[in-house]
Amino acid sequence: MATIAPARFETVPHSGERLAFLEGPGRPGGPTVVWLGGFRSDMRGTKAEVLSALAEREGLPFLRFDYSGHGESEGAFEDGTISRWTEDAAAMIAARTSGPLLLVGSSMGAWIALRLGQRLPGRIAALLLLAPAPDFTSRLLEPRLSAAQREILARDGRLEEASPYSDQPTVYTAQLIRDGEAAGVMGGPIGLDAPVHVIQGMEDPDVPFSHALDLVALLPSAGVTLTLVKDGDHRLSRPEDLARMEAAVTSLLADGQHGGA
Repeated sequence: MATIAPARFETVPHSGERLAFLEGPGRPGGPTVVWLGGFRSDMRGTKAEVLSALAEREGLPFLRFDYSGHGESEGAFEDGTISRWTEDAAAMIAARTSGPLLLVGSSMGAWIALRLGQRLPGRIAALLLLAPAPDFTSRLLEPRLSAAQREILARDGRLEEASPYSDQPTVYTAQLIRDGEAAGVMGGPIGLDAPVHVIQGMEDPDVPFSHALDLVALLPSAGVTLTLVKDGDHRLSRPEDLARMEAAVTSLLADGQHGGA
C-alpha cells in the first residue's frame, strides 16, 4: 500500500495563512514543475500525482500546494478570489522555488498560470494549460445564470449549485465574480514570452472547446500548441489523457533545452 506523504506548511505573508504543500527536490538547474489546481480541487488529485511521479523520474523539482480554503490549507473557501489565489501561488513560488518554472494549470489553475506568466516573465520556461478556464466568471458563469440566480446572488452575496464532482454544492460568491472582472486576462492579446501548450476536451461540459479557441487566438502566435481531444471531458484524467499530459510536459522541456519553440 502506497504511503501518503504528509503535507508541509508555509505561512504566506499577504494573509498570514498556512498553506499546505508537497515538493520534490529534483536535480539542481532544471526547471521547477509547478502544479496549479482548479476551483475546489486539491493538490492530491490524479493529475498532480502523475506529474509528481514524472518529475521524480526526470529529476525535476516539483511543487504542488493547496490555495487558501482548499484541501489541507487554512482559510475559508468563500473568502477566496482569483486575485487572492494568485497571490497564494506567487507567494508559494517565491518561498519554495528558484530558477525557471514550467507551470501546469488545470481549469481555474490555467487562469492563475496565465496571470503568473505575465507577472514573472523572466522565470517562465513554458505553460501547459489543461481544460483552461481563464475569465470563467465573466465568460462562462455569468452568461448562464438565470434571473432567479442573479437575484439570489445579489441578495445573499453567494449562490449554491449542485456539483457533478462532489456531494457538496459548488459555491460562487459575489466577490469572486467582482474580482474576476478585475483579474481577467482575455480582454486583449496576452503577452507571454514562453511556449504554451493547451489541451482541451471537446466534450467538456464545463468549459466548451470554443473557449480554448478564443484563448489561443489571444496568445502569441509563436510557440503555441493546441490539442483538442474529441472525446475528452473536463477532468482529462483517463489513462490516455494522463499520457497526453506527460508527453506535453516532456515536449515542452525538450523545446526549452533546444532554445524554445
